[in-house]
Amino acid sequence: MCDKTVMAEKFSTQSMVLPSRNTSRAVCTVALTAIALTAFAGNSILCRLALGAAAIDPASYTAVRLVSGALMLWLIGRFLGSRLSPTRSSGSWGAGALLFLYAAAFAYAYRSLSAGTGALILFAAVQLTMIGSALRAGEKPSPLEWLGWFVAMTGLVYLIFPGIAAPSFAGSMLMAAAGIAWGAYSLLGRGVGDPVQTTADNFLRAVPLVLVLALVQLPLLTASPVGVIWAVLSGTITSALGYVIWYTVLDRLTATRAATLQLSVPVIAAFGGVAFLSEEVTARSLIAATAILGGIGLSMSARAAPKGFTLIVRPWLLKTLSRNSPPDVKVDVDAPTASRHHTRRM
Repeated sequence: MCDKTVMAEKFSTQSMVLPSRNTSRAVCTVALTAIALTAFAGNSILCRLALGAAAIDPASYTAVRLVSGALMLWLIGRFLGSRLSPTRSSGSWGAGALLFLYAAAFAYAYRSLSAGTGALILFAAVQLTMIGSALRAGEKPSPLEWLGWFVAMTGLVYLIFPGIAAPSFAGSMLMAAAGIAWGAYSLLGRGVGDPVQTTADNFLRAVPLVLVLALVQLPLLTASPVGVIWAVLSGTITSALGYVIWYTVLDRLTATRAATLQLSVPVIAAFGGVAFLSEEVTARSLIAATAILGGIGLSMSARAAPKGFTLIVRPWLLKTLSRNSPPDVKVDVDAPTASRHHTRRM
């Protein structure tokens, strides 16, 4: 009886503490994810502001963006007491190359693609890369996660497709390359120990590549003060800080959910365009936003429900089984259902 009382008190205490801890962690994850996705949308808006007005050329924009991002991350590392060095890091040259490929292809693609067409190609490539990698690694999304992804993707296509013009083949290939690079870069970021250190090292590795690009394009370089300002803001705020935050939450998300969440970026960018680019909000954009955010909600809640169910049912199950068991029998509720057993005390 004493053992059963102690066990009941133990599980009762856990049932009160765990939900609180899980809720706090979930709220933190949601908040950080929202900030990171808003930063990604900010990258699109800043790039459209700079290149759309021909305030800077793509090579200069990419160079200023990555160099200023690397500097920002170095300052953050100094503030946190980290020592950033390409020879002692958790980053890699592969990740640095992917970061450079994404940033350069992203900027060059927007010279010949409309904003809607570019966003559709970019995020379709990201989804295919991350979902394909998840399936290859043996991850098995639940039917509800697949449904959420399908609903969100349908909303994205509905948002962009009606206004799509015939895309440039070269621009389409560049944006697809940017999406594949970003998807692969995100996958490499899962499980890193120090997001600031890793992102800073990857930016440092991307700098030599972008400087080579700038030298190759030297006769074509043009940059106005306004264009440089947009590029610096993109590098320091929406890129450097955004990527650090994204790396922080990425390990808490499955590849499927990470891919689905990024579908919200075009929606955020569309509403940001209203404020900064004088774009109009239509009934179509509102309907699409509802579908995308609803699909994300389905995907995010797919595996959260069973955990919450367990927290509620487990204490009740322990109490019920213990009450109905003989006095000399100990109930093991942690055992799998098929192998749950009753152990007789000696």
